[in-house]
Amino acid sequence: MSEQIQRTAIVTGGSRGIGRAVCVALAKSGMNVVVNYAGSASAAEETAQLCAEQGVQAIAVQADVSTEQGCALLFDTATNQFGRVDVLVNNAGITRDNLVMRLTEEDFDAVINTNLKGAFLCAKKAARIMMKQRYGRIISISSVVGVRGNAGQANYAASKAGLIGLTKSLAKELGSRGVTANAVAPGFIDTDMTKVLPDAVKENILSQIPLGNFGKPEDVAAAVAFLAAEQAGYITGQVLCVDGGMAM
Repeated sequence: MSEQIQRTAIVTGGSRGIGRAVCVALAKSGMNVVVNYAGSASAAEETAQLCAEQGVQAIAVQADVSTEQGCALLFDTATNQFGRVDVLVNNAGITRDNLVMRLTEEDFDAVINTNLKGAFLCAKKAARIMMKQRYGRIISISSVVGVRGNAGQANYAASKAGLIGLTKSLAKELGSRGVTANAVAPGFIDTDMTKVLPDAVKENILSQIPLGNFGKPEDVAAAVAFLAAEQAGYITGQVLCVDGGMAM
């Protein structure tokens, strides 16, 4: 019976980088994809097109997931278009880096609201749908800094550590209804966000990675696609580090 169901995935922050790679990986696995984005419509439409090329349906939806209204718009659009939501990937995230002594309350709140509160609001919407279906996968993109901390990123690290706590709580609350919740914690991934770092910083990070190289967005996407699959139905409450061994 399950083979006849056309699965649908929502990916927040899906327009570029890790989010785009996740969208394409899920499309390759046969899922329809809802590409959520905040700013760049052209990048989101490009991601949706890449997904459609895999033979599935894909739409781009602009919505601010850090607000109740934005989440409602996102999920209403998804269910109106596809009738169900089987997978939620909480990927939307921002950074506002600074040392704690210089970190403003505004920058702290902005990061927590997008990275953590947004994931909570989306998970809440997804849970209602998935519990009725008695099937679902909630996957949140945490970070190696949520596991080990990082100087100058107290707000970001707190938000990503919070996702791990949220994930484990969701796993306990939703497991009896056939809904799993897991987190993927990327290490240093080669994206637009990391390309701008000074070479000295990159070299310092590289020295902390046992595998000796930076990861690719596709490395993270492969982990997400695995956890999103029906075959991963007995895995829940876990944190899968995709970091070349950095968090050991």
